[in-house]
Amino acid sequence: MLKSFPHSDQVEISYRCFELDPDAERDVDYNYYDKLAMKYGMSREQAIAASNNTKRQAEMVGLEFNYDTMVLTNTFDAHRLTLLAAKHGKMLEISERLFRAFFTESRHIGDHKTLVQLAVEVGLDPAESAAVLESDAFAGDVRADEQEAMDLGVTGVPFFVINRKYAISGAQRSEVFLDALQRAWQEEQPLTILGGDGEICDENGCRIPDKKE
Repeated sequence: MLKSFPHSDQVEISYRCFELDPDAERDVDYNYYDKLAMKYGMSREQAIAASNNTKRQAEMVGLEFNYDTMVLTNTFDAHRLTLLAAKHGKMLEISERLFRAFFTESRHIGDHKTLVQLAVEVGLDPAESAAVLESDAFAGDVRADEQEAMDLGVTGVPFFVINRKYAISGAQRSEVFLDALQRAWQEEQPLTILGGDGEICDENGCRIPDKKE
C-alpha cells in the first residue's frame, strides 16, 4: 500500500507499545480458544469458528496464523525488547520477528531465552538483550506509550495515527490509508501561489506590482 503513495520515501513508520492483556501471566495453562471463549462469553466451538475466519483472511494477504499451537503469554518484556531494538535502529525488524514468532511459529515470546534468540536473529547483542530483560530497563517507556494510547482513545489494535491528527482503527482498505497520507502530506506542504502577483495590501497601504512587458 505504501508504495502507492507518491511520497513514500518521506513516511517514517514507528511502532508504539500496547498490551492487549497487561494482566496476563507469563506462563498460562489455557490456549487461544479458551481465552477467546472466556473473554467474549462464547463457546469453544464458536471461538474456533471465529479464529478460522480470521485465519482465512490472513491467508488472503500471505500471513499464516496458527491458533491451535499459539502460546499465550505476557508481552511486557517483548515490548521492552522492541524499545532496545529501536535504540539500535532495528525496531521494525524485531517487531516483525516477534509477530512471526508468535502468530506463525508458536514461540513463547514471554520467555527471556526465546526473546534473546529472536534479538540475535535481527542483529542485537545477546548480552545486552539479556541484561535489559533481566532488569526493568525501558519499563517506564512502555508505560508512557500505553498512557499515550489511552489519551488518544486507543482500545485495540491495529490502530494507526498519522501526524497525530488522523486515526485509522482496525483493518481498513488501502484507499483509507492513502487518503489519510495524502491529507497529511498536503497540510505539511507550503502554500503554492497561483496566478502570479496581484494587488497587495500591507501596513503601508495597497499597491499593484509593476507588470513586466
